[in-house]
Amino acid sequence: MTQDFNPKRRLLSAAMIAAAAAPTVGFAQSGDKPVRIGYTMSRSGPYAPGAQVSQEPNYLLWAQQVNAAGGLSVKGQKRKVELVSYDDRSEIETAVRTYEKLMGSDKVDLILPPWGSAMNFAIAPLANRFGYPMLAPTALSRKLIDMQLPYFFSLLQQPDKMMGALVDMLTANNVKTIAVIYMDDLFGIENMASLRVALRGKNIQIVESKSYPLGVKDLSSVLKAIKGMNPDAFIGITYPPDTILASTQSREIEFNPRIFYASVGTAFPLYKARMGASAEGVMGMGSWNSRVSPGAKAYFDAHVAQMKKEPDRWASGHAWAGLEILQQAVGKVGLDRKALREHIASTEFNTILGKIRFSQGENASIPGTVGQWQNGEFEVVWPANRATAKLIPVKPAWKK
Repeated sequence: MTQDFNPKRRLLSAAMIAAAAAPTVGFAQSGDKPVRIGYTMSRSGPYAPGAQVSQEPNYLLWAQQVNAAGGLSVKGQKRKVELVSYDDRSEIETAVRTYEKLMGSDKVDLILPPWGSAMNFAIAPLANRFGYPMLAPTALSRKLIDMQLPYFFSLLQQPDKMMGALVDMLTANNVKTIAVIYMDDLFGIENMASLRVALRGKNIQIVESKSYPLGVKDLSSVLKAIKGMNPDAFIGITYPPDTILASTQSREIEFNPRIFYASVGTAFPLYKARMGASAEGVMGMGSWNSRVSPGAKAYFDAHVAQMKKEPDRWASGHAWAGLEILQQAVGKVGLDRKALREHIASTEFNTILGKIRFSQGENASIPGTVGQWQNGEFEVVWPANRATAKLIPVKPAWKK
């Protein structure tokens, strides 16, 4: 395949910030040398629904806010930010070629990560080779952490933590049987493996586990078979379109176990919009909402005001926290990428999610969590010391 690397630059304004399909968003000011920050994002293809909720809107909002404040502080000197971005079309090969160009020939000052575990798995070694710090808000892969790439930093809680929190919650609520469907890619396979490990020694039986391919259009036959097994809990390790598909088809066949967990996508405002009252009690991956800190409330309100939509209650918060960390690090040590890497690896940062520090590239500050839709908000319900609301232990019946 070939990739057209000729960007169409344009200035970002309040009226244009939502136009995430623009190949490049520029922020130049005469007489200034902008800080050029490169990335690819899935604006088309199967990864686009997640990328255009959890990541790119946050990149655009952050750049707008930074430039409105006079620019990014580079060791005390304000410089405008210029985002150099491309649609990777949800194609790993396209993303790899584009990042090679951004870092190799374009020599951008900094990079931002693409969306999703598979994309990050491909790009992280490349960023490490070129020496670019990479703060990833949507990489959910223990294998990637274990590669010990010095320039890679993962903000999300990893599969072992998330599945561990899920199993702890299931155990505390006397769940004995579960049925699982999972995406047949790195995200699904790794989380399924972590779930099996977390279940060791627990009195919980997996009565069914089924993988499915990217782009699946119908899960009804699998769900009907699972309904016949009458499990206490349903677990979907799913991407956003599949999360909604599994939920709507479960509602259609009246499959309503007392615990219904699916992710990613459950924490998206789109899930609430599509499911309506049926979202009540549904669980998934999520770790924040606007009540976790004053900064989270300010971010949430700014996102709604500028992007005309709510952020999701999981990776959007991590994306913003990553941008906060990058901004603080550049303000302290400038654009020397090796110095940035050392500073990020050795410093605790204040973010909208609370204090974050990294241990061997992993976010060591935030534990695994479980979220649940309650009265129109995706609440953190597990563990208790991170909870914004008490768990609803039995999901209400689906609403038609």
